[in-house]
Amino acid sequence: MEASMAMAMLIGLVVLLLVLTRALLRASAFPREMDGIPGSLGWPFVGESLSFISEFSSPAGIFSFMNKRQQRYGKVFKSYVLGRYMVFTTGREASKMLLTGKDGMVSLNLFYTGQKVLGPNSLLQQNGEDHKRLRRLIAEPLSIDGLKKYFQFINTLAIETFDQWPGQKVLVLEEASTFTLKVIGNMIMSLEPTGEEQEKFRENFKIISSSFASLPFNIPGTAFYRGMKARDRMFEMLDTIIARRRNGNDLQQDFLGSLIKKHNKEGKDDDEKLTDAQMKDNILTLLIAGHDTTTAALTWLIKFLEENPAALDRLREEHMEIRSKRQVGTSLTWSEVNNMPYTAKVVSETLRRATILPWYSRKAAQDFEINGYSIKKGWSVNLDVVSIHHDPQVFADPFKFDPSRFDDHLRPYSYLGFGNGPRMCPGMNLAKLEISIFIHHLVCRYKWKALEKDDSVQPTLVRMPKNKYPVFVELL
Repeated sequence: MEASMAMAMLIGLVVLLLVLTRALLRASAFPREMDGIPGSLGWPFVGESLSFISEFSSPAGIFSFMNKRQQRYGKVFKSYVLGRYMVFTTGREASKMLLTGKDGMVSLNLFYTGQKVLGPNSLLQQNGEDHKRLRRLIAEPLSIDGLKKYFQFINTLAIETFDQWPGQKVLVLEEASTFTLKVIGNMIMSLEPTGEEQEKFRENFKIISSSFASLPFNIPGTAFYRGMKARDRMFEMLDTIIARRRNGNDLQQDFLGSLIKKHNKEGKDDDEKLTDAQMKDNILTLLIAGHDTTTAALTWLIKFLEENPAALDRLREEHMEIRSKRQVGTSLTWSEVNNMPYTAKVVSETLRRATILPWYSRKAAQDFEINGYSIKKGWSVNLDVVSIHHDPQVFADPFKFDPSRFDDHLRPYSYLGFGNGPRMCPGMNLAKLEISIFIHHLVCRYKWKALEKDDSVQPTLVRMPKNKYPVFVELL
């Protein structure tokens, strides 16, 4: 045991030395190319990482870090954060330029750990025609028509979830996480909401999710190491399910079933097929993308409603009216969930105000200019979404939660709740469906009161309340 621990420490030291050496080599050359970009690279090796992490976890979030530097340097500035030389930029024009990625100008820029966790075949690691092809192949189950067959499962699951809430202290983040993970697990591979297989699935997924933005040390005891091992276990589980399906023992009309059917179809163009490795990497991608952001959105929405009684009253009025027109003994219908105009505005305002993904990272695939500054091929260019969502010239009184601001159409690229351009969130329709169903049953049955007023957020890529937002729930 002692020998293995000593070996692990030695490996860790070697990795750390390699990282520091790499940083030193980059520090001696790369920043000189950035002389024309205003900003500060901070301290040697760490740069501005400590300030970035500290402010990322504060109630104001990354907005504070960005705003201080924008006040000093303008809309475009450089920094050295989390082991990367970065250029940060904001505004509608920058948004349009970076998110459309015209003529292959930029590509997605995942951290090393994210690349390894998702795998080389992930949609998030593809560019150009490969990205278009893969997105088309996985888009069908996530379309509005494709979601219809999952509506009843989601609705029933929401009802069963809320049956456990009255008179209880509830950690909203935990409940939302369980709900969204059961939904995406059922959609992708027909996992039952309870049972041993579900428990193994949830256990492995949580480890994988927590390792997505961890330090890149793949040695025993680290979050990255645990995440990669959990990824292996998840893929073993998927291999077993795929083998059962191909043997005809477990035919299901789910996302995995549609991919296997395309793969097995005789004479089908190879352009319409995915290998097993491609299937598994993209199932994991959809699990992570379909869980974390929707979980965060549900939690922030419930928090904002409790803090804004007028918005909650108006939302409840819309849902009570829907329920009043329904026959006694019947539940929410597909047509009803697609006719909730004020709910849609509440969702949009939640995503604006919380800005769950505070910045989008891109890698320059070629030299180009942005706001008059030269960007070189290979640079990390980051779009500051928080500042776009809190621009007072677009959103009056931007720190106020006001769903009515979405009564009018906004100019393109001034609101990025689900992103924009060719990489717009493929699970957008699923997220809206889950949130609308969940909120319908919540506001029709319960009132809730926050047990803490802590506004701090977790230091993770997806912004979530640090205290998991505890509430006490009572029947209306």
